[in-house]
Amino acid sequence: MEVFNQRLEQEYNASVILTTPTVPYKAVLSSAKLIKEYKEKEITIINPAQFPDKSKVTEYLEPVVLGTVVTPTEYTGKVMALCQVETVGFSPSEQCLLKLIFYSIPSAEKMASARRAIQKNMVFIDENRVMLKYLFPLNEIVVDFYDSLKSLSSGYASFDYEDAGYQTADLIKMDILLNGNIVEELVTVVHREKAYTVGKTICERLKDSLPRQLFEIAIQAAVGSKVIARET
Repeated sequence: MEVFNQRLEQEYNASVILTTPTVPYKAVLSSAKLIKEYKEKEITIINPAQFPDKSKVTEYLEPVVLGTVVTPTEYTGKVMALCQVETVGFSPSEQCLLKLIFYSIPSAEKMASARRAIQKNMVFIDENRVMLKYLFPLNEIVVDFYDSLKSLSSGYASFDYEDAGYQTADLIKMDILLNGNIVEELVTVVHREKAYTVGKTICERLKDSLPRQLFEIAIQAAVGSKVIARET
């Protein structure tokens, strides 16, 4: 990718901004008029800029995958912090053990890397290795999850996943504005609870990457008409 960017800059004098990959979301339409317009009740959204307003839909759906992580036991707590574990289907004693491991990780590290995963299973393969199964929202693993997993496990952990359909999610469209103008290429869909974190991160990175000007450039992340993050 770096070679590709360099050639564009050298041969065409074109600067490139890489945006995060998106995943196909779905929306269940709320009225017969909209269903007639789209010719189906459930529509698929590929372009975040075309994400429909909440007033037009009954619910949003996001793709999920069943992920399997195999890691040395000494990295179990860090892997759980990376995935932001929720225990489902475990006995009270198993949940107590999982929470003891999980809460031994600093809260700042958990908050910075939360992936909204739900833990489905945990099996000790032998005395040195453990296998963890999680239900992940697909958009939480498409960017840097694998690199983060390898980094925190010193390269020893492995990750594999399979399609697990769709689930209901509290999704919102977040606009990125430069001096009050929406940049359509940077519009993204995020989970409501992560909107501020994602918006602040994008604004900070844009501030560092945009060429300096003789005038102030306001970089904002907004949900609807509400600005949730700003850099200048």
